[in-house]
Amino acid sequence: MRLFAAALFMETNTFSPLPSSLNSFSLLRPGEHPQDRPRSAPLWVARRRAAAEGFTLIEGSCFGAEPAGATNRADYEFMRDEILSQLEAALPVDGVLLDLHGAMVAHGYDDVEGDILERVRALVGSQCVIGVELDPHCHLTVKRVALADVIVLYKEYPHTDVVACAERVLNVVLRTLRKQVEPVMSLYDCRQIQLYPTTLPLMRSFVDRVKAMEDEVGVLSISIGHGFSHGDVPELSSRILVVMDKDKAKGDALASKIGEEFVSMRGKTVPQYYSVDSGIDAAIKFDDAPVVVADPADNAGAGAPSDNTTILRRLIERQVGSAVVGPVWDPIAVRLCFDAGEGTQFALRFGGKIGPVSGAPIDASVTVVGLKRDCWQHSPFGRSALGDCAAVRIGGVEVVLNTIRTQAFGLDLFRNVGIDPLARKIVVVKSTNHFMAEYGPTAKKVIYVGSDGLFGNDYGNYPYARVKRPIWPLDEETSPGLIL
Repeated sequence: MRLFAAALFMETNTFSPLPSSLNSFSLLRPGEHPQDRPRSAPLWVARRRAAAEGFTLIEGSCFGAEPAGATNRADYEFMRDEILSQLEAALPVDGVLLDLHGAMVAHGYDDVEGDILERVRALVGSQCVIGVELDPHCHLTVKRVALADVIVLYKEYPHTDVVACAERVLNVVLRTLRKQVEPVMSLYDCRQIQLYPTTLPLMRSFVDRVKAMEDEVGVLSISIGHGFSHGDVPELSSRILVVMDKDKAKGDALASKIGEEFVSMRGKTVPQYYSVDSGIDAAIKFDDAPVVVADPADNAGAGAPSDNTTILRRLIERQVGSAVVGPVWDPIAVRLCFDAGEGTQFALRFGGKIGPVSGAPIDASVTVVGLKRDCWQHSPFGRSALGDCAAVRIGGVEVVLNTIRTQAFGLDLFRNVGIDPLARKIVVVKSTNHFMAEYGPTAKKVIYVGSDGLFGNDYGNYPYARVKRPIWPLDEETSPGLIL
C-alpha cells in the first residue's frame, strides 16, 4: 500500500492590505519535515505509523504561510504544480493525504483547495482514497467535499487537536483501503457568519457532545466548519460535515440535526467585547492579576498587520502602569533597538506602518529593556517563529516588537526578552482566541477589546461583494439546509 502526503496551508483575508507571494511561505521539501514536531500533521502522523502498519509513505512538499491577503497567481500555481508533479512521479498510489487550510484564495482562484483536489483526483483516478485535514476556519465548499473521500476539521479553537484529527483522517483512509468502511459525506449549510471560541461554555458543551456522537456505530467523523468571516468568497458560511460508513441517509439526518442546533446558537457564541477605554478601565479595576486583554482586531493570525497602536496609545496616554503589549510587528524598529543596545534610552517611532487599520505610529522616548535574536513561542501548532525581538519601555508600559509577523500564542512571547507576563497587572495580546491555550489557565480575568484594527467583529462593516446571500447576520431571513 502506497500513500502520498503533502501540504499547502494558508488562510486568506481578502480585505487584508498585505499581499502574499512565494516569499510569504515556509517550505519543507520531501524528507525535510522534522521528526520531533508536526509541521504538517497528516504527513508527520503517517510517517510515524507507516512501518508498523504496513504502508509506504511518499512525502511531497509542505508549504505554509501566515494569514494575509490573496496569493499572486503565478506563485500559487508554482506551489500547486510542484506538489502535483511529485504526486505524478509517485504514481501509482493507493491513497493521498493532504494538509490544507481551507480558506486560501489566490488571484484567479476563489477555491484553492477545490482546485488542488480537482487536479489530484484527475491524476490518481476514482479508486484512490483521498483524505484531507482542514482548519475549522475554512470555506467548506461543495466542490472539495464531492472530490475527497474523507475530510476532517479540527474541533478545538484554540486548535489543540490538530494531531488527533490527522490521526482520524489516516485511520479512515487506511480502513477504506482495507475495505473495512465505505465513507460517505453529508454537508449542511447553516447560512451564517460568526465566531465560535470553544473555550466559552456554549461552544464547549456543543463540541463535547459532537465528539461523543463520533463514538456511535457507523459515524466516522463529524466536523464543525466555522467558516472564515474575512474571506469574501461565494461559499463563505458555517457548515456541518458528517462522514458515515455507507449510510448516507443517516449522515444526512445527523448533519441536519447538528446543523439546526448550530443555527439556534446564532449570536450566542461570541464573547463580550469592550471599547478600548472601557476594557482598560475594567482591567485596572479588577482586583487580581494578571488580566489578559485580547486585541482580536489586530490579530496576525487572521490576516491583520499586527501593528495597530490604538490600545497601546491609550495605555501610554493614561499612564497605566504594570502593562505589557505584544507582539507589535515592526522589523525596522527592532533593528533600531538592536543598533541602540539594551539599556539605551532614545527616540523611537514604531507601529502604525501598514495602512489606516494600523493607526498612527507611536513617537516616544523609549528604553530598550530586552533584545534577543531568533525567538520562538509555543503554539497549538508547535513552535511559532517570532524572529528577532526587542522589548521597550515607555513609562509603565512595556512593548514587545518582533520581525516575523505572527499572533500571540505563548508566554515565551514576553519571556524571551526578560519580561514575566504573570508578574504584570495587564497583558495585552494581539490574538483572537489561540492565546487561551497558554494564557487562559494563568489569567485571573480575560477581556476582549474591539479596537479599530482590520479583523473587526461587526460583519456589517465589511464590503462583502462575492458571498452568496442571504446569510446571517447580513440578512435576517436565511434558508439553512442540506446541500450535499
